[in-house]
Amino acid sequence: MGREAEIKEFIKKRYGAIAAQDRCCCASSCSWDTPEGARALGYMEQELSKIPPEAAALGLGCGNPTALAELKKGEVVLDLGSGGGVDAFLAANRVGPNGRVIGVDMTDEMLARAGQTAERHSYANVDFRRGEIENLPVSDASVDVIISNCVINLSCDKLRVFKEAFRVLKPGGRILISDLVTEGEMPEDVRKSFDAWAGCIAGALERTEYLDTIKMAGFIGVAIVNQHTYTQADADERITGKILSVQVKAVKP
Repeated sequence: MGREAEIKEFIKKRYGAIAAQDRCCCASSCSWDTPEGARALGYMEQELSKIPPEAAALGLGCGNPTALAELKKGEVVLDLGSGGGVDAFLAANRVGPNGRVIGVDMTDEMLARAGQTAERHSYANVDFRRGEIENLPVSDASVDVIISNCVINLSCDKLRVFKEAFRVLKPGGRILISDLVTEGEMPEDVRKSFDAWAGCIAGALERTEYLDTIKMAGFIGVAIVNQHTYTQADADERITGKILSVQVKAVKP
């Protein structure tokens, strides 16, 4: 098994365990135990109160992509790495019964939980699918909007992810991605750490490289619409101040 496959398997096991234990999705990297923590990530109590509590219980990543995606009634939305479904359910409420949300995740335990939640709360406009974000189980030019929350940094092939996003978007479709990027050199041992990969840190690209990768996939209008320095309670002091939470938008011509 090559290193990329080993990283993927490690991440699957880590997030499978998280799904079983009802704790934050980005185990070492997110914090929303209080309303203040949720607001810091862009989530309002009012909107969280309108989705299933068991979905919200699995954490909120590094930002709220639905807040800036300007979702409209009737749109088809794709959530890359949908996890327990918090962003998928938020998006489903925004697009309404005539819209549709597709959540793609590679972790069976997360998919099972999200699917059960959707059925229990009668979310007929949400469809959770097993798949990898580098090989999306979605038809060409079938999606209006793509959202993702602190997931693309987990991939070893980010260009492939953005090319797949480009493929499934309709012409004129858009992406709004919340993710972590770096500013400054990361220690080599952190880059090699499986725990740091699963914690959304080791796989993060440098900010300019991240934006350039999106452009290489064919997108235009690539821009950061919001960013802040990302902090962790248990952070290695060598990376303090070097991790940024960004929300990036772009359009398929």
